Amino acid sequence: MTHQVWCVRFYLHPKCMKCPFCDNVEDKVLESRETDDGETIRRRRECGSCRGRFTSYERIEERPLLVIKRDGRREQFSREKLIKGLLRACEKRPVSAETIEALVDELERELHREAGREVMSSKIGDWLMERLQAHDKVAYIRFASVYRKFEHVSEFLKEVKELTAS
Repeated sequence: MTHQVWCVRFYLHPKCMKCPFCDNVEDKVLESRETDDGETIRRRRECGSCRGRFTSYERIEERPLLVIKRDGRREQFSREKLIKGLLRACEKRPVSAETIEALVDELERELHREAGREVMSSKIGDWLMERLQAHDKVAYIRFASVYRKFEHVSEFLKEVKELTAS
């Protein structure tokens, strides 16, 4: 069994990753390589204690990005929160975890490129809905129902009609 561990490092040190199987901090890097975008390093690791293998990813920490919520609150952009929401929308659908991660990667690059330090949550939601619609219509409806806060069946029906009409 393999696990993927996402980490953001502030310094490079190959011996600071905790094993997801036994919590040991001593491991050995078996392989390191850059991902396709060149902004992430993928490392295959083996635990020094239980010999379990897992993957870690190192990414450059970007300048902080704040998301302005509907009620005006600001919170720090959370990649993990987006992935969690997309995984929920795509559950039991033919959308791979790699596709979801690629969507969030693309969104994050775009936001850092053009958004400055603050971005409206509605811009993030609209961007994700547009991309989800192209990948999987059911996942799109699921995501839209949470994002747009559907409260009645009529809202679902309206969205489905608009989706099938296009």
